[in-house]
Amino acid sequence: MDKSSVKQQTTSVKWKEIERYVRSCISGLADKPMQVQPFSAGYSNLTYQISIGDWTAVFRRPPFGHIPPKAHDMKREYTILKKLHPVFSLAPKPYLYCDDPAVSDKHFYIMEKKSGLVLDDTLPPEHQGDEAYARAVSGTAVSTLAQLHSIDYAKEGLADIGRPDGYLERQVHGWIKRYQLAKTEEIAGVTEIEQWLMHHLPASPAPAIVHNDFKLNNMMLSPDDPTNATAVFDWEMCTIGDPLTDLGCSLAYWTEPGEAETGLVSVTIQHGFLNRREFAHLYAAKSGRDLSNIDYHLTFAFYKIAVVLQQLHYRWKKGETSDDRFSTLNIGVYNLMCQAHRARNKELL
Repeated sequence: MDKSSVKQQTTSVKWKEIERYVRSCISGLADKPMQVQPFSAGYSNLTYQISIGDWTAVFRRPPFGHIPPKAHDMKREYTILKKLHPVFSLAPKPYLYCDDPAVSDKHFYIMEKKSGLVLDDTLPPEHQGDEAYARAVSGTAVSTLAQLHSIDYAKEGLADIGRPDGYLERQVHGWIKRYQLAKTEEIAGVTEIEQWLMHHLPASPAPAIVHNDFKLNNMMLSPDDPTNATAVFDWEMCTIGDPLTDLGCSLAYWTEPGEAETGLVSVTIQHGFLNRREFAHLYAAKSGRDLSNIDYHLTFAFYKIAVVLQQLHYRWKKGETSDDRFSTLNIGVYNLMCQAHRARNKELL
C-alpha cells in the first residue's frame, strides 16, 4: 500500500471523537493533542500508534469497506486478550473497547504498546550474517509457541473461546468452501489436495489455545536478547483447537531458501535459521507432542494461506478494492498450492 493510501485511511478515521472517548475512559492523560501514526499496512485490520503526552497505546479496527459477517471481530479479540494477558503476558493488555457509531464507523479497541524488535525480511544491521543470532531467534519462536500451547485453558477460564470437538474437520471443510466461493481461475491439482485433506483427517492431540496466525513477524523480541520474546500480536483468530494447526502455520510461514514467490515474507531464508524440519523436531522436544501427521498439517496450512490470498485477489478482481497489491496475489496462490502438494508428498519435512 502506497503512502497516499495509508494517509487517506488515517484521515478517514474520526480521531477527534476517538480522542474524546479515550479521555473519558482513561484518567490522568496530559493536556496535549493526541498524535496518530499508522503501523505498516497489512492485508487485514488497521493498526495505529496513538500518543497523548507520555502515554502511548495501539488502536486497532477493521478495514474500510464491506466486511463479511463475523470477520474482523474486535470485541472477540478484545475479550480474548482480557482473559489471556494475565496468563500469557506476551499478549498485549487491552485497555478499552468501543462500538459506538458516534465515535467511529467501525468498532475498535485500544491496547498497550509493547516494546521490542519485529523481524520481517531482514536482520538488524549489527546482526547481518550472525548465524548464532539467527539460531537464537529460531529457538525463541519455537519456545514461545510451545509455551502458548502449554497453558491450561480450562483452568484459566478460556474454554469458551472455542469448540475443540471436531475442530480440524470444521476447519478443513470451512476453508475449502471459502476457496470455492472466491475462486477466479482453475489451478491444476487443487481438487486433488482438497480431496486428500477431507479423506485423510488425522486424530488431533489434546486441544490447546491456538493463535491461528503464529509467525515470526507476529512476534516481538528484545533488541538486546534474541532469546527473550516481548510480545505476540494479532489474536483475532485465536481459539481452542488442534495445536498442530498452529505448528503447521508456523512452518508454512518459515520460508526456506530457493522457494518460489508466495507473497510470504520471512527473514528465515538467511543462514543460521533452523530449517522446517529442525523447527518441528525442536517443537516436539519442547511440547512432547507426537508429530507423526505433521505433513498433513503443513499441507493444510499452505492451502489455508493460499485461500486467504485468493479471497483478497477475488475482491480486487470484482472491483471491491483498488489496492494494487491484490492484483498479483494469484501468483502466490498458485505457488502456495504447489507447496501444499510438496508437503502432502512429504518433500518438505
